[in-house]
Amino acid sequence: MPITTLSKSHKANTPTPITISSLPSNSKSTLGTPTFTNNTTMVNRWPTFRAITPLKVTIIGAGVGGLSTAIGLAASGHKVTIYEAVPEIKEVGAGIQIAPNASRILERFGVLEELKKDGVMITRNSMRRWEDDVEIGNVDLMPNVGKKYNAPLMVVHRADLQRILLSRALSLGVRIYTSSSVTAISPDFSVASIQLASGEWISSDLVIAADGVKSFVRAEIARRKGFRDTSLSTGDAAYRVVIDEERMRGDERVAGLIRGDVGSRWMGPGGHIMAYPVRGHKLYNMVLIHPIRPHQLDNESWTSKGSKAEMLKTYAGWNSTVRHLLSYVPDDGDVMEWTLNSHAPLPSWVEGRFVLIGDACHPMLPYVAQGAANAIEDAGVLTVALGLIDGVERVGDALKVYEAVRKERGEAIQASATATQRQLHLVDGKEQEERDRRIRESTEAARRDGGNNGEKRNPDLWADQQWQEFMWGVDIMKDTLERWDDILRR
Repeated sequence: MPITTLSKSHKANTPTPITISSLPSNSKSTLGTPTFTNNTTMVNRWPTFRAITPLKVTIIGAGVGGLSTAIGLAASGHKVTIYEAVPEIKEVGAGIQIAPNASRILERFGVLEELKKDGVMITRNSMRRWEDDVEIGNVDLMPNVGKKYNAPLMVVHRADLQRILLSRALSLGVRIYTSSSVTAISPDFSVASIQLASGEWISSDLVIAADGVKSFVRAEIARRKGFRDTSLSTGDAAYRVVIDEERMRGDERVAGLIRGDVGSRWMGPGGHIMAYPVRGHKLYNMVLIHPIRPHQLDNESWTSKGSKAEMLKTYAGWNSTVRHLLSYVPDDGDVMEWTLNSHAPLPSWVEGRFVLIGDACHPMLPYVAQGAANAIEDAGVLTVALGLIDGVERVGDALKVYEAVRKERGEAIQASATATQRQLHLVDGKEQEERDRRIRESTEAARRDGGNNGEKRNPDLWADQQWQEFMWGVDIMKDTLERWDDILRR
């Protein structure tokens, strides 16, 4: 069911506004005046934040990055309009992780408490063998991660996250138009103007492109800089399935998985599976990464329709728990499959009055679960940077700070996902046995020392304490404030 219901029919290429009244009644925001946090420690650092110079901002794309940025900017006093190409913003996708580096920002943006109602706090992640389901090791998560980083880690359904962000954005006065694809932008980038498919030109003080891996603005910036923007297949594709708890009701074999707070990561030759409950334990989410098939090599897509029969064939040799779970996927249900491509880093994320965020500039492979989190980091940094300038003519300074704070970090996390891919997908043999030994050592050291501070490195970087510290420990909004003067002096 779509999370927005268009109140009237509309012609193709005609922008259609979304309003609070067009949302289902249970989606309306009940949040009050925007403040950044209710946490005592963070309140001292982040009182209610207001922009020195309110700007008129255009955002292209109403995904997680676009909506998060709109919330941060609107809450701090900017006038924000989003243009989204699709005619309806629908409930799509599957489970998604909200790590501490993102949840602390979402708390400041006033959506975390609402998100907790549907999210699940995972207490640990179990790392298991593909063939016999034997646990190799595990990673301690909540509540200890939340205490360590002063922000929680949870898993949610992407549709719930998008619904809550959409409601919050509308409650703050953000204007959102669907059926509004962008066909042209100002050729010299010095003027923040875009042209819609309807032929209308839209002007503002700044254009933020949150238009995904196939970003139109990304392509234009790359062309401007003489950069050949290409994507390369990783050799992987992924199924996304969400199994309704009602289908598994009464089956004690899987009851612990759907009712519990433990994530499962099965590692095997050429692929792995990540699974956990979402939506208050009403759904069981599975992402199944496997070798790509020949016909998928030239197709980069997030929404391809897959086949249950093909999926069962792919995992026929995996353990009985995996096969039993997949048997619950409806024969006529949605089995979504997407190809996983890597993208070379861009020379810059900024050109004139245009800036890229999210998958438009740092598309993340899923191996360290940081795609949405890094898009939310982009939103946090832009909220601070655009709030600190004392005139429209200083938008360039804000974008310089944004890129300095985010680009190197975002691209490092991109690279870590690629490195993790190889470790998770080792074929059985000496390298796999060494990986499993290191995972066991890391688990045992953490249990013995109550947290080993990374003394024993985990080859799965998502589970490695030192890399967790890098990914999750940063307060990116605070960093932006502290680095502001130094960056602008360069």
